[in-house]
Amino acid sequence: MELGLKGAKVLVTASSDGLGAATARQFSLEGAIVVINSRNLEKLQNTASEISAESGNPVFTQAGDISDPEIAKRVVTRAYESLHGLDILVTNAGGPPSGSFNDFDLSDWQSATNLTFLSTVNLIQSALPHLRKSKRASILTVTSISVKEPVDNLILSNAIRPAVMGLTKSLSRELGTEGIRVNSILPGMTDTERIRYLFEARAEKNNTSVEEEENNASANIPLRRIGTPQEFANAAVFLCSPAAGYITGVALPVDGGVIRATL
Repeated sequence: MELGLKGAKVLVTASSDGLGAATARQFSLEGAIVVINSRNLEKLQNTASEISAESGNPVFTQAGDISDPEIAKRVVTRAYESLHGLDILVTNAGGPPSGSFNDFDLSDWQSATNLTFLSTVNLIQSALPHLRKSKRASILTVTSISVKEPVDNLILSNAIRPAVMGLTKSLSRELGTEGIRVNSILPGMTDTERIRYLFEARAEKNNTSVEEEENNASANIPLRRIGTPQEFANAAVFLCSPAAGYITGVALPVDGGVIRATL
């Protein structure tokens, strides 16, 4: 299928590895020109070089912590300048730490809100003037299955990520008249550093091993395995592409069928 992404100008945040890097790579393979972002400049540059060598398309870098409002605005501005435009924004961010309610004080909640929710608001606000100039504008927020069903020992994510989904759905209605599509992907267990961290935290809490925790998690997934970043990227790039031009306001689980809810 031709996705219509050749020459598209794309910014993917938190993309030096994991889901963000896989998504940026797939955009580049489809012919898009991509800016990737993370806090670690060296890692970011290595990822950009690897993607560009594979796709043959330029990949630009903008280092910075998007939980800082001024840095996030600067990342968007410089991405726009590097690309001479902006068609697609993917708002990805590292997840909040694992833990239960008693593990966190108010400052932890504030930090998690800045990282997970307010960074998304800020990135979209900063990008909208540029996206309004595009004829194939699309925004993708990366959330979690916790939007649909709370995940044990992830109180911060369970509480904050639904706000991102509420923002996504509301913006899909507000911006639809301008031709700007806004969707979200809800990743489940996917083989990334984030999931390895969660398995390690669970193993410590339950006095088990990481392998046991992975096996336990896989046993609760209908497909009986955790996903790959590439499987996530395939769905993400399609949703952002003109090939999905009549899809907006959706919360698409990429979770191997783990969510039990019908809506």
